Amino acid sequence: MRARADSKAGQVYGAVKEAILSGDLEPGQPIDKLALCDRLGVSRFPVSAAISRLAFERLVRVEPQHGSFVARISAEDVRERLFIRRALEGEIAAEAARRLDAAGRAALEDNLREAEEAARAGDRPRFYDLDVGFHAILTQRLGLDRSGEILDGVREHLERLRRLLMTPHGRMQATIAEHRAVVEGVESADPARARAAMEAHMSAMTALFENFSRQRPELFSA
Repeated sequence: MRARADSKAGQVYGAVKEAILSGDLEPGQPIDKLALCDRLGVSRFPVSAAISRLAFERLVRVEPQHGSFVARISAEDVRERLFIRRALEGEIAAEAARRLDAAGRAALEDNLREAEEAARAGDRPRFYDLDVGFHAILTQRLGLDRSGEILDGVREHLERLRRLLMTPHGRMQATIAEHRAVVEGVESADPARARAAMEAHMSAMTALFENFSRQRPELFSA
């Protein structure tokens, strides 16, 4: 019985977390536990367990006597994490220009081709996966496992924002163009060019974030 309850809590956790990350549940929105019970066909216990787990991960804010709410996105946290990504991924791109092999370059080209297909089809979930995969190719093909672990952790905390920033019209095409510039720097074996292209890509994300945070301030905390 205990294992079944844990399994249900895990299912609820996965469903609610995906709703938060995808934006179906927006920052600041109250979480209706009873509605979740009805929608997911579970009792209150797995829902409460899932909410507690999400609160530990800082995706949910629990206010005693008031309820549970989707946590707002910390603007300062976003700025620092984007700063980390810009510095680290710029150096990774430069290293790729120095020593990424032919198979690695081919993997980047394949990723760009698939991303273009996803953009034409308007398949945002597929495009999002390919966007993450583009950056993963660089660390994996270069054997930079520790760097990959650091970036995975940074991306996890930025995932809500990353998905929100993919929604503006033309953003998928702009991302492809920015990735293409990185690939061109890598293929030309020019570390400075590859680094500059990746830093420009990260700077574009920062600019998008700053603009979006001004448009939707209710989604963010200081």
